[in-house]
Amino acid sequence: MKLERLISIIYKLLNHEVLSAAVLAEEYQVSPRTIYRDIDVICAAGFPVVSYQGTKGGYGMMDGYKMDKSLLGTYDVNSLVTVLHSLSTVFEDERAQGTIERLQSLGPEHQASSLSVDFETRRTAPEALRLLRTAVTGHKVVTFEYINAKSERSVRKLEPVRLDFKFSNWYVYGYCRSRRDYREFRLSRMLNLLLTPETFENHQAAADEAAAAGTERAGQLEKVVIRVRPEALAEVIDHFNTYDKQFHEDGSMTLTLSVYQPLQAGWLRSILLGFGSGAEVLEPQELRVILKEQLQKTLKLYEEV
Repeated sequence: MKLERLISIIYKLLNHEVLSAAVLAEEYQVSPRTIYRDIDVICAAGFPVVSYQGTKGGYGMMDGYKMDKSLLGTYDVNSLVTVLHSLSTVFEDERAQGTIERLQSLGPEHQASSLSVDFETRRTAPEALRLLRTAVTGHKVVTFEYINAKSERSVRKLEPVRLDFKFSNWYVYGYCRSRRDYREFRLSRMLNLLLTPETFENHQAAADEAAAAGTERAGQLEKVVIRVRPEALAEVIDHFNTYDKQFHEDGSMTLTLSVYQPLQAGWLRSILLGFGSGAEVLEPQELRVILKEQLQKTLKLYEEV
């Protein structure tokens, strides 16, 4: 996991004079570009990393800088321990537990944490997560059946690159041999997951480039405007807290979203329909038509009631 790698890199830089990006990339099985980003994060966190040029160049900590109890404050140590403890519980990771023990030696004893982190696994079997973690670290090919957003079922063979936790769900990203391209899969939709003995060459650099290319779609976002009734405010905000909100005197709210291809976004339709009469899409008009057709199909199921 990225957090564990960052902490490990900090320790290495403290215990070595100079380490090149190539050496670090090989050890952590990531691309040099990923190491460059990691170094930027470490610098932003306040660690005095120095870059050395030349054939024997690389990265190191500023001369005279030592890791002591003042390096990380109580809050920093407790927060890192809390996050790592949650990860080690989910993945039964002994290495993460070792990092926890090293961090605890820097912080005060018997200090209660003000942070709690729960990497929710109710939508995903923990054993599936652990199997995929094994596949990622061991460069093992996995096979599974997948149900996509259109409810189409297919068999996939994947070279997994990383696990992501976002939007309260776990995802696996990697090279799909079935589609001959990099794809992201939601673990809750994966069935009959199997770890094969087949291995593959690490291609983190290519995966990074594919992921970067995918972010270009951010420039193709479209506006969706929703009118929210007062009784549905809490539910809607739970889903769309970070988007633009305008509250009105009658207690209602106008919510403006930026969505990639909203007319094809099945996830958006599901959420909007789940609000029932509590939310109304004002624009685009085409999305209103799609939702109306979906509601009419649903009503036909209950005509005899």
